[in-house]
Amino acid sequence: MKDAALKPHAALGRYEILAELAQGAMGVVYKARDPLIDRLVAIKTVGLGLSNAETEAYERRFFREAKSAGRLNHPNVVTIHDVGKSGDTAYIAMEFLDGRSLREILDSGVVLPPERIADIVAQVAEGLAYAHRHQVVHRDVKPANIMVLDNGTVKITDFGIALLPTGTRTLAGNVFGSPRYTSPEQVMGRTVDGRSDIFSLGAVLYELLTGLPPFSGADLNSILTQVLHEPTPAPSSHNRALPRAFDHIVAKALAKDPGDRYQDAQDMATDLRNFSNVELTSSAPGPLPPLEHPTIEAPAPSLADYVRAAEASPLGAIAAPEGFVARPRGLSRQFWLLIGAAALVLAAAAWWGLSAQQRARTPAAPSPVAGVDAGRSAGAPIQAVPAPPEVSPTPQEPGGPGAEATVLTNHPLAGYSPLVGEDRTRCRAPLTTR
Repeated sequence: MKDAALKPHAALGRYEILAELAQGAMGVVYKARDPLIDRLVAIKTVGLGLSNAETEAYERRFFREAKSAGRLNHPNVVTIHDVGKSGDTAYIAMEFLDGRSLREILDSGVVLPPERIADIVAQVAEGLAYAHRHQVVHRDVKPANIMVLDNGTVKITDFGIALLPTGTRTLAGNVFGSPRYTSPEQVMGRTVDGRSDIFSLGAVLYELLTGLPPFSGADLNSILTQVLHEPTPAPSSHNRALPRAFDHIVAKALAKDPGDRYQDAQDMATDLRNFSNVELTSSAPGPLPPLEHPTIEAPAPSLADYVRAAEASPLGAIAAPEGFVARPRGLSRQFWLLIGAAALVLAAAAWWGLSAQQRARTPAAPSPVAGVDAGRSAGAPIQAVPAPPEVSPTPQEPGGPGAEATVLTNHPLAGYSPLVGEDRTRCRAPLTTR
């Protein structure tokens, strides 16, 4: 049962209440003043409405945990100044922080860039790593217990108040704590260690990246079933612009088996600080979940589709076939293949036409039979070729086989092969030119 809120100027122990800051399932947070040293503090009250036996057992554990948290001295852990009890209300006095909780930031709808998200969660992981080294487990890491100060520093609050008198205690119909950020071992009532805080921090990281909690449902049983058994979709399935390194970090932090998670919160902080260089290796717990909504592109239209569209057009123009969807990433591969084939056909046709023209313009060789212009076959007028002059054999052997023939260089047939002359019988011997 929650205690009634205190009015301004009311006293809680030695502290003077100045204003109410927030209310939660466990109690109320006040802004107060410590008159001994004139210091502003934040006081978190814890009113459980337990039975006498339960109250005594809880208070012993509460004060023990609060004193342990009070020994922590880290930039990312809120400083605890005092712990006490006033009537039936236990309280913790801690440093007063100027800033907003992550819960307030998420509820405002502000979308933080990935770099800022990585920095915030890395600071929380570093604070948890320090606490774990000092044997202090938070047990209730959630957005409402993480403060982002105006100067950018991040502080973890509410150390030492997440323990329950029993493992099944409910408060006002809710699990004491936050089921959406509760680790599987907490749900099953097992002993927890720092890896439970890492699971809860992974759930916080998921919500910062996507705007959605990793586990949700209409009732408590549905949420806890997801925590225990159902895999969580990758953050990139909700936001495709996120670097895939966040899928790896979240999957490792939210592993159902504590042995598959980060074993040290500092390792998680290191990956977050260097998320742009994180290698997606097989050390992650299983393959990264596929994207839930992959992009499906329309198939490229075939040439037959364009022909049918052209025939259907009253003007004979080629229009896009019905159902064709333009592809913003460029023309399809099939379309470029069609263009290339058409270009090859046109080039072959042009080459063939040029070759035909060239053949028509080139004169044929002299006829070996008549010694006249071979253009006769092409319909050109026939022109007689003058016969070569008579060649006399040398005196040594008139007409003999060794005789030499003389051909005048200025004759129209000078330079022709002796097998092409008008009268082959006159050119039986080799020709010489003078």
